[in-house]
Amino acid sequence: QVRLVESGGGLVQAGGSLRLSCVVSGRTFSSAAMAWFRQAPGKERDFVAAISGSGATTDYVDSVKGRFTISRDNAKNTVYLQMNSLKPEDTAVYSCAGRNYYIIGGPRVRDYDYWGQGTQVTVSS
Repeated sequence: QVRLVESGGGLVQAGGSLRLSCVVSGRTFSSAAMAWFRQAPGKERDFVAAISGSGATTDYVDSVKGRFTISRDNAKNTVYLQMNSLKPEDTAVYSCAGRNYYIIGGPRVRDYDYWGQGTQVTVSS
């Protein structure tokens, strides 16, 4: 059974930084493209960033380009999301997702096969 466990969320002031981590177990991590999504209260789950199995290819939603960085450490079965220059509109539950394919996935929820429970990120103004 594949399991994804996120950590690193919390409360931060606008302009601050957080690094989210997602540890994956139950499958060969390097063959799984990964992604981060977020869901604000009353809104749909939105794509944030994605990374290929090797880590060579990444993709971001326009609103986080230049502020967020997705990366992975295949030796640790972990994917990261470094978030800098945080804004109040970044407040959401952030979830990691994986797919049964090494090529980078798209921005749709249905592109991914398994999900973590999420970690809350709150940015105060």
